[in-house]
Amino acid sequence: MTHPANTPGPAAHPKIDTSVPHSARIWNYWLGGKDNYPVDEEAGDAYTAVFPGIVTIARSSRAFLRRNITHLVAEAGIRQFLDVGTGLPTADNTHEVAQRLAPEARIVYVDNDPMILAHARALLYSTPEGATAYIDSDVLDTDRILTAAAATLDLSRPTALILSNILGHVPDHDQARSLVTRLMDALPSGSYLSVNDGSRGTDPVFEQAQDAYNESGAAPYVLRTVDQITAFFDGLDLVEPGVVPVNRWRPDPSDPAPEPIGEHGGLARKP
Repeated sequence: MTHPANTPGPAAHPKIDTSVPHSARIWNYWLGGKDNYPVDEEAGDAYTAVFPGIVTIARSSRAFLRRNITHLVAEAGIRQFLDVGTGLPTADNTHEVAQRLAPEARIVYVDNDPMILAHARALLYSTPEGATAYIDSDVLDTDRILTAAAATLDLSRPTALILSNILGHVPDHDQARSLVTRLMDALPSGSYLSVNDGSRGTDPVFEQAQDAYNESGAAPYVLRTVDQITAFFDGLDLVEPGVVPVNRWRPDPSDPAPEPIGEHGGLARKP
């Protein structure tokens, strides 16, 4: 599987608003990517000036996803993935990790941002044995997501639902829980849910930086308590070690114990 070389930056697109910072482009900037604009770099720099630890959170989030996918493929035998709110392509995207271990894996990405969709279609290639598809849909439109995903995935077979740093964009907690329930209800026994999001109650400086970001004009992102993040897994069987800081979810045993960070996540199986 080969990818085209990255270009120096994103081309302008009539649907892309380059006057307002965008969370996916800022995240890309923190990860060292080039798919962002000056307004995103300014917002990202303003954030890191208050809380430099956000770069560690961004990179730890990506590593958490990689370890989740590895477990799902190598230990749980999952071969289908529904990645909702995928964000801009970076290193170790869901299909790359899954198809390295199981070339026949099938992945559906969901996002409603034109820049993300354009880059996904240009840069994310499937193995010949598997499949990769992209759905233009809002995370709240669960019916559309499930209908479109069924064109690529067999939703009667166990599937992993990936919700990485997306539920924070749904401000109402009950609504966020409801959409998770709706998506998981459509998946059979043996399916999995992976969730990770920024957490409140860990670092007041992180919360200060996030509150300032939410007032910048960008789409707000809500930090939730660990109990609220854990509630997304109600009715499911959590995989050890449960809901923990993402850098403490099954880290390499040879690594020293990392300091907890303000992002929590977990993985759970539908009984």
